[in-house]
Amino acid sequence: MEMETEEDALFEDADFAAVDSALFADYTTPLSRLVGQVTWLRPQHICKHPQLFPDNLTDAYPKQGILGDCWLLCACTMLLKSHHLLAKVMPPGQSVWGESGYRGEFQFRFWRNGHWVEVQVDDRLPCINNTPCFSRCHSPTAFWVALLEKAYAKLHGSYENLWAGQVCEAMVDLSGAMAERWSLKRATDTPAGKSLFPKLSGAMRKRSYISCCVHSTPAVTPELGQFHALSVMEWTDVKTSDGQEVQLLRIWNPWGRMCWGGAWTKRAGWSSLDPSCSMELLGRTQEGEFWVDEKEFQLEFDELTVGYPVSDVGHLQSIYTGSFLTHTQQIRGRWVKGHSAGGCRNNSSYSSNPKFWLRVEEGGEVLLSVLQCGPWRAQRSCSQQPLGGSSSSQQHPHYQAIALHLWKVEKKRFNLMRTLNSTPCASSRTHAYEREIVVHTHLTAGFYLLVPSTFLQGAEGKFLLRVHSTCPTRLSEVKVSVQQECVGGEWETVSLCGSWIAGSTAGGGRNFSSHKQNPRVPFTVTYDPGGTNTIVTLRQHSPENSLHAIGFHIYKVPDGKVDSMVISSAVCPVVSCVPHSHSQEVSVQCRLPPAVYTILPSTYEPDHSAEYTVTVARRIHRRVMSSQERLGQVVQEISHVSVMGL
Repeated sequence: MEMETEEDALFEDADFAAVDSALFADYTTPLSRLVGQVTWLRPQHICKHPQLFPDNLTDAYPKQGILGDCWLLCACTMLLKSHHLLAKVMPPGQSVWGESGYRGEFQFRFWRNGHWVEVQVDDRLPCINNTPCFSRCHSPTAFWVALLEKAYAKLHGSYENLWAGQVCEAMVDLSGAMAERWSLKRATDTPAGKSLFPKLSGAMRKRSYISCCVHSTPAVTPELGQFHALSVMEWTDVKTSDGQEVQLLRIWNPWGRMCWGGAWTKRAGWSSLDPSCSMELLGRTQEGEFWVDEKEFQLEFDELTVGYPVSDVGHLQSIYTGSFLTHTQQIRGRWVKGHSAGGCRNNSSYSSNPKFWLRVEEGGEVLLSVLQCGPWRAQRSCSQQPLGGSSSSQQHPHYQAIALHLWKVEKKRFNLMRTLNSTPCASSRTHAYEREIVVHTHLTAGFYLLVPSTFLQGAEGKFLLRVHSTCPTRLSEVKVSVQQECVGGEWETVSLCGSWIAGSTAGGGRNFSSHKQNPRVPFTVTYDPGGTNTIVTLRQHSPENSLHAIGFHIYKVPDGKVDSMVISSAVCPVVSCVPHSHSQEVSVQCRLPPAVYTILPSTYEPDHSAEYTVTVARRIHRRVMSSQERLGQVVQEISHVSVMGL
C-alpha cells in the first residue's frame, strides 16, 4: 500500500483548477500567447523560503507581470496603508509554508453588492520558467500579491477576465467603501468645478487612496502607452530656492521600474530646491517611483481616482472634510421593465422609478451612492474600445447609464409630480455608464425623496442604494405599487395609512350589515384620456402567518358630498376588488370618469383588527419635465476614461 506523501495531502481547488480554463476566458487578449507555456507551482517550489509578507514594507509592494491588471495592483496598495483593510481582505492567522498547519490553501474576502464574499484558493501559481508570470511582490520570496490576484481571478472566472478594469471598482471590492473619479482635463468634473488640488487637505492626501491614469501616450514617456493606471504615493508642498510654492507628487508605476522623462526625473527640477530638501525627497523614492509637479501632473495625466479612507471600526472618512461618516444605511432595489424602469427625467414615466425616503435627523454631511449589482465580470467587455472609438450612444453590456436625484419635501404626503418637476436639491452630474455613482452633499434635517434612475426607459437592473453620513439617518422604500406596463402618461400618487379596529371600524365585507362602518378614503378623478386612469392598491401590515382576507369597494359619491353619503346594500360600488384575498396586497386598475369617489377597504369578516395602507394613483395631464438631458456627450466622456490594463 502506497503511503500518502506530504505533497499529496495539500489542498487542490477543484473549483479553480490549475488548467487553461483558469487562465483564459475567450482568448481575445495578448494573454492568449501563453497557451501551452504555463506550469503551476507552489511557492515552496519557486523559492527556498517563501513567506506571505517580507520584513521590509517596500518589498511588499506589487509588481505587475504580463497580465494587464494594473488597476487591481493600484488598489492593492491601499491594503498596505491600512492594517484594518488588510486583515479584512486577508484574514490573519493562516498557516503558511514551513508551519505545521500548512495545507496549501488560503482564504480571502472581497466586498461586492453590499456584503463580503469569502474565496478559498490553493497556492498553485501560474509560472513560466519556474517564475510567476503574473503579479508578484518586489521581494521574490513574498507571495501575498500573487495569492490575492489568484483569488480575485477565481471570483471573476479567470485570469484573462482581469485584463483591463477600473481602479475605483477594485478599491471598492477591497474595502467596502466608495471611490470617486475626477477628470484632470475637464474642470467641471472636479469638485466645485475648479482645480481639484486645493480640495484635498494635507491630512486627507496622506489618508486617502489615490490613483492616477493616462488615456493616451504621455509626451514625456512614449513607453507608457495608453490606458495605464499608477498610484500617488505622496503629495507634498515644497518651496523653491526663490520662495515659490510647488506641489510635488510621488508616483508609483506597477511595472516596478522608472519610466518617466519629466522635469523632476532630471537635474532641472531638483536644482530649484534646497539641496537638503532634494536629498530628502529623493531618498524616499523607491524602485518604480518618480516625481512630478502639479503642472506636469495635470498636463500628462487624464484622471484621478480617490478612495475613501476607512477607520478601524469601519467608518468612511470624508475626502472633502475629513469627518468620519459614522452612520450607515443601505437598501436594495431594482428597475423592472414596464413597472419601475421609468428612465431619465426626459421621460413622462420617470415617476415610476423606485423611490426611497431618507429621513435626516439633524443636519450634516451625507454621501450617497447607487451601486449596480451586476455580475462580477463587467470590466473587460468594453476595454478593447480605442480612445473615442465607441459610439456615443453605445450601451454597456452589463451596466446601465444611471443617476441619482433627491428632493427635500415637507412631509410624506406631497404632490409627487410637482416635486419631480422641481429642481433637485442634489444629484449626480448626469447619467453615466458606471458601476457606482456617488453624490456628496450637506443636508439639513427633514425628509428627502431619493430617485435612482436609468437613462433609458425600460432598462432593467438591480442596485444597492447606500448612505453614509455624519448625522443619524433613516432609509426606507416608498411603498407604492403602480403597474405602468399597460398605461402611459404621468401619474400622481397618494398614500393613506389607517386601521381596522374591532368593534369600531372593522365592519367586514358587503354581506355584513356592519360593512358601512369600515374606514373611507375619498379621492377625486379629474382626467380621463381614455384607458386606465386609476390604480388603487390595498396593503395590510400583518405578519405573513396571520394575514386577513382583504378587499375593497369603490363608490361614486353623489353630488361630491363624502360626509353625507350613506353606504347600504342598495348602493352598488362602481369597482370592487373581490373576492377578499389572504394576500399582503391587492390591487385594481380601472377607468373612472371625472367625479368624487370613496374607497371602503375591509377585511372579509368583521372585528378583525389590522393596519393598512391605501395607495391611489391617478393619471394626470402630462406636463413637460424641465430636464432635457443628453446622453451622447456622457457616453463619449465615459469612452475617454475606458479601463486600465496595460
